[in-house]
Amino acid sequence: MMSSLPPPPASLVDSGQARHGRYAGVIERLDWSPLAALQSKSWLWRRWHHKRWQYVGIGCDELFIGLAIVDVGWCQTAFAYVFDRRQRKLLADWSADGLRGLQGGVSNEPVKASRSWFRSFGSSLSIQAVDETLQVRVQAGGIDMQAHLSWPASTPFLLAVGPIEGGLSHATQKSPALVVDGWLKAKGQRFSLRGAVGCLDSSNGLLARDTAWRWACAQSPEVGFNLQDGYFGSNENALWLDGQLIPLSRAHFEYQADQPLHPWRVWTDDGLLDLSFEPEGARQQNRNLLIAASYYIQPIGTFHGWVKAEPSAVPRAVERLVGVTEDHRSRW
Repeated sequence: MMSSLPPPPASLVDSGQARHGRYAGVIERLDWSPLAALQSKSWLWRRWHHKRWQYVGIGCDELFIGLAIVDVGWCQTAFAYVFDRRQRKLLADWSADGLRGLQGGVSNEPVKASRSWFRSFGSSLSIQAVDETLQVRVQAGGIDMQAHLSWPASTPFLLAVGPIEGGLSHATQKSPALVVDGWLKAKGQRFSLRGAVGCLDSSNGLLARDTAWRWACAQSPEVGFNLQDGYFGSNENALWLDGQLIPLSRAHFEYQADQPLHPWRVWTDDGLLDLSFEPEGARQQNRNLLIAASYYIQPIGTFHGWVKAEPSAVPRAVERLVGVTEDHRSRW
């Protein structure tokens, strides 16, 4: 394990205070209950502001698969989609809402003991940790998938913990490249997932009701990154390069919000990353439920450019690295 970051604390909260910072490794549990600032908040405030989700992305030459289980606080929601990279179109796109606790749940254990699930009208989705792997199962919306994602012991996860304006605190675990095996069936076709690359986002926070972000993520065994600009500042910005976890500074996203399938550019203030993104297609959803609303688009495509381990290093070329960007605005 290589990183300048310290190992994770034993818990998110110590003596009533959040352990804000960036860490290299996996925390056992994301638990905000001892937080002193939370004690004065009402049950209703907690219900409206506590958000948890697990997102899994899987990419290969043929496909990109995205899925998530989200605990919004007052309901449960989930989605799964399959994007055909060669035809540049969605093969399947499913989403559903359900009753929190009855039709789904998101685990407070972010990685090694994770167990998140969703069920609705014959559809099901689960993310469960078993023997140092994540077992991902989807039967929904014409998608039938069994995938196993394992992580190399030599490459650390990122744990980011930080304050939230309009909320209290947020914590997220971002994975390096995960080794994928398994299969997927969609639209009468069967695909092998052996050799694909996966990533995991496990997040748990006491957030503002109005939350927005731009996000970019891509992974390969040699190089990967996670970038966010929005509600969480630069806390979760990181580069994985040859097994080393390198914290990054503020990220910038240059794109046309009204034309999100035009090229993007992303870069960081520290001079360690400068990439262009060429979208191949996107999954998007706009919803207005009166008490809540969201605008979401996740373009799928490839990144090109360069990254560096330190400012004085020779730039490392990045070519055709499969990943996603995202523009997301929610009142939840």
